[in-house]
Amino acid sequence: MPIMEQQHILHLLKGSSLWRIAEKVLSAERLSYDDIVELFRYPDLNIVGYLANTVRERMHQTNTYYIRNQHINYTNICNKHCQFCFFAKNPKDGGPTPYLLSMEDVENAIQNHVNVPISEVHIVGGINPKLPFTYYLDLLRTVKRVRPGVHIKAFTAVEIVEIARVAGISIKDTLIALKDAGLDSVPGGGAEVLSERVHDLAHPRKIGPTEWENVAREIANAGLPQYSTMLYGHIETVEERAEHLVRLRKLQDETGHFLAFTPLSFHPEGTYWDHLPAPTGDDDLRIIAVSRLALDNFPHIKSFWIMNTAAVSQISLWYGADDIDGTVHEYEITYPEGHIGQKRQILSRPQLISMIREAGRTPIERDSFYRIVSKES
Repeated sequence: MPIMEQQHILHLLKGSSLWRIAEKVLSAERLSYDDIVELFRYPDLNIVGYLANTVRERMHQTNTYYIRNQHINYTNICNKHCQFCFFAKNPKDGGPTPYLLSMEDVENAIQNHVNVPISEVHIVGGINPKLPFTYYLDLLRTVKRVRPGVHIKAFTAVEIVEIARVAGISIKDTLIALKDAGLDSVPGGGAEVLSERVHDLAHPRKIGPTEWENVAREIANAGLPQYSTMLYGHIETVEERAEHLVRLRKLQDETGHFLAFTPLSFHPEGTYWDHLPAPTGDDDLRIIAVSRLALDNFPHIKSFWIMNTAAVSQISLWYGADDIDGTVHEYEITYPEGHIGQKRQILSRPQLISMIREAGRTPIERDSFYRIVSKES
């Protein structure tokens, strides 16, 4: 940002609660917990977004990343009964039919897109206590056999704890076995909000904040890159959002293994909390902006277009986000295909490129490690 422009912004904010925060941002100084809370509360979203864009352009200029990827959700049977979950079902629950993919099903899912140059397969599922250790190994091996060379991002920390339990071995040895079978990186789900209060009310049967952090350390020690998320927009407070970001930042200081952070908006349709309001574009943009400002040691902030919508994700590219995920193919976690307003779940590469260009940004196809595959002029 030009010096004159910086001085103008500071002059406009002089006397406001954001003036000192803006000074920190412009001088690349780390924000405190109180600063982060204030950014969530500050009434002018555009100013917060402007500051976030300053950091985004300092780190990435106009570059915006996307990936050609495929999601596989291997089972929706789960014994955790999280209040915010639409996807996972116990066999005794009503709603969508419980399922478990066989290896033949997995092979067919990969074959369905074999002519698309997909570079990443993202695999997560419910916590199905009847699955043996060999199922998870076979799942990874099947994907690698059908699609050699593809990057597999699979199994949240919650799933890894379950896999270790059924295997009867340590988290460390579990990760070694999964790596040997084809695991390349770990997604960030399962953390939800790193707050004991939220954990106790929203997902008490899943691992809590401290255990999630401990598993993340084990993942880092195993040499596996990991992604990170926060599920927001339900019962968490502004202070708990800030705490989540500070805890992630501290963990990144320690391990340095997180590649990106993705805020995930809670969609109440069909969940136990369907009485709660749906997410708003204002909240989506603010949390992306605050995340970019708070997580100074995270290289990338992602706007997941399936949850935020394509339109909000375009705007988010000026509010701190530098990544809009990818083509996705078959995503069922938030809502199944055609459910709730016919929300689309696949975007082609030309559509992603067009989205990014329309937003005034530069499209860059990446791999799972954010290495450039191709750059559009």
